[in-house]
Formats: sequence, structure tokens, C-alpha cells
Amino acid sequence: MDRTQSVGLKKKKRALTADDLLRMQEEPAAKRMKMGSEAGLHGRRRGSVSGSDSEEGQESEGDDDEDDSDGAGDSDSDGSNEGPGNGVVDEEEEADDDSDDDSTTHFGLTDSKIEVQDRFASALKNKPEQEPPIHAPVKATAPSSAPSSFASMGVPTPLLSALKSMAITAPTAVQSACIPAMVAGKDCIGNAKTGSGKTIAFALPILQKLLVDPYGIYALVLTPTRELAFQIAEQFAVLGGSVNVRTAVIVGGMDMMAQALELDNRPHVVIATPGRMVDHLKSTSGSWDLSRVKFLVLDEADRLLTPTFNAELGYLFNALPKGRQTCLFTATLTPSIESLAEAPPRPGKSKPFVYRMTESIETVATLKQHYILVPSHVREVYLFRLLCNPPESTLHLRRAPPEPEKKGKKKSARKGGAKKKSSEEEEIVQPPPTIIFCSRTKSAAYLTLLLKALGIRSTALHSRLSQRERLSSLQLFRASVVPVLVSTDVGARGLDIEHVAMVVNWDMPEEPEEYTHRVGRTARAGKGGVAISFVTERDEERVLKIENRIHTKLEGMTLPEEKVLEKLNVVSTAKRVANMELYASNFGKREEIHKIKNAKRASGGRTL
Repeated sequence: MDRTQSVGLKKKKRALTADDLLRMQEEPAAKRMKMGSEAGLHGRRRGSVSGSDSEEGQESEGDDDEDDSDGAGDSDSDGSNEGPGNGVVDEEEEADDDSDDDSTTHFGLTDSKIEVQDRFASALKNKPEQEPPIHAPVKATAPSSAPSSFASMGVPTPLLSALKSMAITAPTAVQSACIPAMVAGKDCIGNAKTGSGKTIAFALPILQKLLVDPYGIYALVLTPTRELAFQIAEQFAVLGGSVNVRTAVIVGGMDMMAQALELDNRPHVVIATPGRMVDHLKSTSGSWDLSRVKFLVLDEADRLLTPTFNAELGYLFNALPKGRQTCLFTATLTPSIESLAEAPPRPGKSKPFVYRMTESIETVATLKQHYILVPSHVREVYLFRLLCNPPESTLHLRRAPPEPEKKGKKKSARKGGAKKKSSEEEEIVQPPPTIIFCSRTKSAAYLTLLLKALGIRSTALHSRLSQRERLSSLQLFRASVVPVLVSTDVGARGLDIEHVAMVVNWDMPEEPEEYTHRVGRTARAGKGGVAISFVTERDEERVLKIENRIHTKLEGMTLPEEKVLEKLNVVSTAKRVANMELYASNFGKREEIHKIKNAKRASGGRTL
């Protein structure tokens, strides 16, 4: 996204329209155009779950991209998303996919040592001290004397009480800058690091103005991912609970009829993914519309302002009133957003208030960032060692409860019929809360099965799961029932999960901004965290791009090789088990079905 060129609006001195905004996205790089949105793994009920069930959240931007976005072309009952012009992704292209090996892997050992390419290792270790930045550092555009408390910003008492109940006592920089501007009626562009409180920065002004003139539908908040929509709705519910604020979450994968009834009740705040919101607008009987919306918020605006969502955003902008307040919030500034900041305002509007974070380093200071050099075919062994022996700074966060016992097993144990756990199973100590990011859904499904076979409790979050399963996985992880969440990039944006100790990049993301969002799931709100990336022989260029983007060098980390190799046989057995289970689940077959459906849509043979 950073390599795209912004469209110069300075030459055209006229009012900014929805078409202008959509044109401000330059054609992405050729590799990004290979993204294809595919359906959820589990079929949904016909009729009740229809339309707009496309997956959201960019899951990969490399050779095996899978766009999980609730964007273009998502009116299909099985949840697929592939509009004309979007390439159909062949997920079997990656020759070294970890889950494609159904037999015992030959790990390439030489004298019981794992050899890492010397050229690659030296390239990373001997990088120049200062890389030329991909984008120039930005400075804040904010009041010189920012408010030091919410009360000084005029936040009413009911909202102050809600903030206190959330243990939020003082505003962050982005909140101090953006809340007064939004209350004053200005359009706003807010750029701040992950975990800095951007949601509250737009939720408080909306609720504050809503208290003065309550009606529905008052605000529309658009997000690129379903999970983020539910999270934002939770924060609105907590902040506005004492003043009876009604919210509705309108996303794919859920019962469309139930959502239509919610919209008929005119909720004050609608949090939606663009595709499903458009479907409801097209199918409404006229009992509601967006003609009186006061606020439009684009959260994770850098992701929304991409070609994936062009058609949906254009439709929504035409349905919204011209006099609305428009607010964009993002952790990564892109040329499209910069162009909007410099564009001439609409008639009757002033230029938007722009807040840019003062530091050029996109990641927080409390985050420790490491890489481990490892050949791609032995990552599983290293991952197992890392999870069983995490960094010392994360050990105090180990808090997963013991595995619950079933009554049947307990009864058989009394009779002496139950099998005793092996010594290796008994040795497994569950890791602290950890999110493992993969670039492909198949990798996420495979790793989840692998970790379970190794005795590590884990759950998956990816686009092939139904929405109910995805929410269930998040709930299990939030409640510490399982300590490991294996996720694609659908979980990289905006999710605020408390006490995440460690983020592991199983695959290095191709786009450096995705790295920023991934590692931003830990070290939030001033707390510490660790991010560890597995760097293989093919990732040198990606690491350099990431370091160039975040203006920080990743520190090398080594694991004791002899200790790693001790579990080689155990991991090899678990790999066979995981691959057999993945094969038995018909995961690959379902992928082929989705590809065929997406190909038909791309050729114009789309059916509802």
C-alpha cells in the first residue's frame, strides 16, 4: 500500500466527492491484484444467512493471497467474495506449504545440526545501521495544549462514569486531539499506533452529541472485519449503557432477517462491514434509510480505502447525507489518506482536522521485536520449543486453566480402565496467551491441529470458519480457556484482547504495514509484549522492508539447537496426525469448490 501513488487532487480545485475518494486509490502492485475472496468453510442455512457473507480482513498479500474482506461482490449465500476483475487464488501454488506434506518430512540435518543459509544470515546481521525510509516521518497536527482530562473536554457525567468503570482515567494523545475537533463538528483524520485508544476517540464524541439530539440511525461505523465490528459494538454498549444507547452489528455470516429487524428498530449506532450494509440498503422496504446519519466513521481506514471496497463505499456515500461528519482512523497512513487530508473540502465544509502521530516508529516502545532464522521445513519444531519455553518476560502471564475432565473418563479411571498420560504429555506446560499469525487459512487450520496433537491447547480464527465459530474461538481465547490463537490476518486488525503476551509470525507478511497490525495485538495500552518472527530462506527482502517501514531493527534470537532437536520425532509424528486430520476434513476439496464458484463470479456467471 505504501508503494501506491496518491492521485493529485491539488490540480483539481473542486469539491471532494465520493467518486474522487474512490479514484484516489492507485492500482495496487501486481501481486496484490492476485487476491481473491473465498467463502467460509462451513455452509450456512439457506435464506436465513444470505448475501454479503464475504469474508473480511486481508489475510495475505503474497503469492498465495486470500482476501477475507466483506467487500466487493459479497451477495452470495455461501459467503464467497469474488467480483469481476479480482483474481481467483490458487492456494496450492506455494510449493513449500507446511500442510501439504502427508508423509514424514526429511528435515535436512547435517551432523545433527540444522543448517541455515550463511548468505541470508549474514545479510540480516550485517544490515546498514540506517535504511532509507520508505515514507518520510510524520509530525502531529494537533493542538499545542491538549486537554489533560476527559472532564476538561466537556465529556458529560454519564460518559465519565462509564470511562471510570473501564479504568480509563486520562485521555491518550489521539483522544485529546480528536475528541474536541469532532465535538466542534469538524471532519477528522486520526492516525495513532495500535492500542492507543482510537475507538474511544470517535465513540465519545458520537455519544456526547447523541445525548443532545437522540435519534436513529445517528452514526454509521464501517470496519473491514467482522470481529472488529463486534468489538466496537461492545465498547459503544459499555460507554453508552447508562444512557440506553442502541447499537446494531451488521456483518456477513449472520442471520440477515434478524439484522433487518434490528435496522427497522432504528438503532442509534450501526457498526457494519460495507458489503452487508449495502445488501440491506438494496433490500430494505423503505422503513429506514441513512438520510439522517450525522457521523460516518471509517475505522482501519487504510484497509477500507482499497479497491476491495470501492463499489460498496461508493454506494454508501451516495446514500449518506452530504452534510455528515466523516472521520477516518488508522494506524498506518497511506497515500490515499494523505490525499484526503490535502483535498479541498466539500461546499460548506472546512478542511478536516488531521492528527498524525509524532513518532516515525510505528510500533510501541514496550514491544520487544525478534526474529529467528529457521529453514521453512523445520518451523514446527522451533514453534513447539518456543511455546514450551517462551521468553522469561512472558512467563508471569501463564494463566490457562487445566483441561476439564469428562465424567465418563473420570468414572473409567476409578475402574482402572483409563489410559495414563505419557510422560511427554505430562511435561507440557501451556504457554502464555499467544497469537500465531499465518498468511493462509490452510496453514492456520494445519497449525491448530498440529498444536493439539502436541498437547498445546489452541483454537483457530480464519475465513473458512462460520461467524459463530469465529466468535467462539475469540471468546475461548479471551477467557484463557485456550492459550493459543492461530489466526490469519483476519485477526490482525483492531482486536483488543487483554494480556496477549506474545505474537508469533509463522509467515512473514509481504506488506510491511500488515506486520505493524499483527504485532500490535500485544504490548497494548502501555503494557509489555514480545513479537517473534520466523524468518526463512525466502524472507530476507520482507524483513528489510518491515524494518525500513517501522524504523526499528528486529533483534536476532536463537533457540538451543540440541534442545530443539530433542522433540524432532515427537513433532514429526504430530505432523502426520495433523495432515491426516486435515485431509479427512476435506479442507482442500472445499477450497476447490470455492475456487470454482469464484471463477464463475469473475466470468459474470454470478448467481444468488
